[in-house]
Amino acid sequence: MHLHILGICGTFMAGIAALAREAGHTVTGSDANAWPPMSTQLQALGITVRSGYDPAHLDPAPDVVVVGNVVSRGNPAMEWVLDQGLPYVSGPQWLADNVLQGRHVLAVAGTHGKTTTSALLAWLLESAGLQPGFLVGGVPLNFGVSARLGSGDCFVIEADEYDTAFFDKRSKFIHYRPRTCVLNNLEFDHADIFPDLAAIERQFHHLVRTVPGQGALIVNGADPALARVLAQGCWTPVTRFNVPDGWQAEAAPGGFSLAIDGVAQGPVSSPLPGPHNRANTLAAFAAARALGVELPALRQGLATFRNVRRRLELRGEVAGVQVYDDFAHHPTAIEVTIAALREQGSGRVLAVLEPRSNSMRIGSHARQLAAALREADHCYVLARPDLQWDAQATLVGLVPPLTLGASVPELVSALQADTRPGDRVLVMSNGDFDSIHDKLLASLATP
Repeated sequence: MHLHILGICGTFMAGIAALAREAGHTVTGSDANAWPPMSTQLQALGITVRSGYDPAHLDPAPDVVVVGNVVSRGNPAMEWVLDQGLPYVSGPQWLADNVLQGRHVLAVAGTHGKTTTSALLAWLLESAGLQPGFLVGGVPLNFGVSARLGSGDCFVIEADEYDTAFFDKRSKFIHYRPRTCVLNNLEFDHADIFPDLAAIERQFHHLVRTVPGQGALIVNGADPALARVLAQGCWTPVTRFNVPDGWQAEAAPGGFSLAIDGVAQGPVSSPLPGPHNRANTLAAFAAARALGVELPALRQGLATFRNVRRRLELRGEVAGVQVYDDFAHHPTAIEVTIAALREQGSGRVLAVLEPRSNSMRIGSHARQLAAALREADHCYVLARPDLQWDAQATLVGLVPPLTLGASVPELVSALQADTRPGDRVLVMSNGDFDSIHDKLLASLATP
C-alpha cells in the first residue's frame, strides 16, 4: 500500500512514516519545513519528502493520504485530496487501526516530560526482554529511531493532548485506548486550541475514561490539575508517584533514593539530572512495574539509558564553552531544564531562547517567562518581528542580564563576545532555531 503523509516532518508524523515503512508500505510525504532529527531519520529510512504542498506530489494517487494536524483547509494538497475524493485519515487514527489494535498500549501523557518518560519506559521494557514497539516525539539514543513496531505484545506511545486533525478536533491521545496510562503533570499550554486549563483537563478525563478497569493509571499525586481530572470520575486502579504513599525519590549523589509506599528501596543510580527527571523516572518505573518488571531490572535499564536527542544534548565544546540543545518551550520546562544543568556542575549557565511555539509567540506565557529564566546567569532571547508581545517591556529588569536579538546572527555575535571558558550555553526551542548551535560553535572556533 502507498501512503502519502501530509506534514511528514513533524515528530509524530515522522514516527508514523517509520512504522508504515517498517510494516512494508510505500511511504512518501510532503511538508513545508524539515529539520533534524526527523529530517535525517526520514532520509536514513529512504522516505521521499517533497517540499511544500503541491498537488502534483499526489500523482500518481496514493492508496491513502495520512493527514497531520499542521494541515488545514486551504492547503493546496488537502484541497486536491478532497476534490478528487481520495481516501484520507488522521495520523492517530491510522496508528490506532494499523498498529495499536490488539496490543497492550502504554500511553504517556502530560504537559512536560512525555518524550523522556516514554523513551525511558520503552528502554526499561526493552532491557527486561519485552521487545516493545514505540512511537516517541524525539529520537531515543538507545534505539536510534523515533518509532518501531517491536515484536512484543506492548507498545509505548507518547500521548499528546494536541488536536488530531482539522476534521477531528479531539486530542490525539483519545485514539490510543491504553491499558496502562501515565499522567505525568498538567499545566495550561496550546493556547491556540484550548481556551483555558479546564478545557485541557476535560480532554485528559476523556483519556481516563478509555482506560479499562483491569488496566493501570500512573498519576503524579502532587499535581492539583490531575487531582481535578480524577475527581471527574475514575474506574481504574491508580498508582501515584511524587507522594509519600506512592513512588517517591529523594535526590542523592549519582541518582536518588527510592521509596515505595513509604518503604525505602535503597539508592538508584541515574544518568538523568534534575527533579523533573526524577519524576519522569518514577512514572516510567511504576508503569513498567505494572507490566511485571522487577526493581533490579528497572535499576539496570535506567543505568544504561542514554536519553533523547534534544534533551540537554551536548552539541559540542569549543574553547572551554559547552553548547547544549534542549526542546524546552514552556516556562516550566525552561525553568526545570536550567535547574537540571545547574545540578550537573559549576560554571555559568547562559540561556538562549527562541519563543517559537504558538503559545509563546502570541504571549500566553509571557508573564511566566521572567520567573522561568531567573536562575540563568545571562539570557539571550530571539525577538523576531512576528512576536506578538513586547519582550523588552516584559523581561528587562525582571531576569538576569538580558540580550534581545532580532536575528540569529545578532545573538551569535553577542554570545561570541560574552562567553568565557567554563560557560554552558543552553539553547532552547521547539524548532531548529536556524541552526544557532552550529553557528555558535563555528564562531567560537574562529580565532
